[in-house]
Amino acid sequence: MKFAAIADVHGNRPALEAVLADIAALGIDEVVNLGDHVSGPLEAAATADLLIARGFPSVLGDQDRILVELWQSGGSARSDFQQLERRHFDWLASMPATLTYRDRVFLCHASPTDDAAFWLDTISADGSVRASPIEAIEVEAARVKAELILCGHTHIPRVLRLRDGRLVVNPGSVGLPGYDGKLPVPYVVEVGTPHACYAILEEGAAGWSATIRYVPYDPTAMAALARSKGMASWASAIATGWVS
Repeated sequence: MKFAAIADVHGNRPALEAVLADIAALGIDEVVNLGDHVSGPLEAAATADLLIARGFPSVLGDQDRILVELWQSGGSARSDFQQLERRHFDWLASMPATLTYRDRVFLCHASPTDDAAFWLDTISADGSVRASPIEAIEVEAARVKAELILCGHTHIPRVLRLRDGRLVVNPGSVGLPGYDGKLPVPYVVEVGTPHACYAILEEGAAGWSATIRYVPYDPTAMAALARSKGMASWASAIATGWVS
C-alpha cells in the first residue's frame, strides 16, 4: 500500500498543482488530505474547485471549521469567505473531524481529539517551537488503534515512531511554509524553504515508512497576492520560507 498525504494548502492553488503533478509523476494514485484547505488571503475558491474535482478522502481543519461556522452564522467580510459559494461551504461542512482511511490509517487535522492542538510540537513559554515529549504524544494517541496516524496543522513536517511501534506523520504544509501566532504566547513557525511539502507513505515487510518531499514551484504570484491584502508575514513565508 502506497499513497500520498497533503495538508494545510491554505488556498495556495499553484503550490497544490505542483504537488499533485509531482505525485502523479511518481505514479502514486491515492491521496489523502488533512485539512485547512482554503483559509487565508490567497485563492480560496479556485483551490476548493480543484480539490472538489479530485475528491480526495479529507478531514476538516480548524480554519475550515471556522469558515463553516461563519457561513452558518450569517457571513464575514474575510477575503477567503467572500470568494466562496454555497457549494464550497457545503463541501467543507460535509467533512468529518477524523477519518479512518482504508480501515487502517487514522487521519486527523491537528490531533486525534482537538482540531487546533499543537500535538507533535509544542509552544514553549518563551515562544520557541520544539518537538513535544513522547509521553505527551502517546497520551493523545492512546485511543487510536491504527498503525499509521497522520496529522497536520502545525505546518512542520515530522516523522516519529511511538514506543509501541506505531508511526505518526505530519506531512508539512503544501501552501504556507511559515506563519506567526499569538496564543498561548507570541511564536513563529518557519520551515526555511518556500517549496511545497507533502509526504509519501508506504507499507512494506517491516511496516510503514514515510518520505517527506519538497516540491519547487514559483511562489511569486501568491506572495504578491498575500502582500496586496496586507498579509506581510504570509507574503514573506510563501516567498522565502521565513517570516520577516
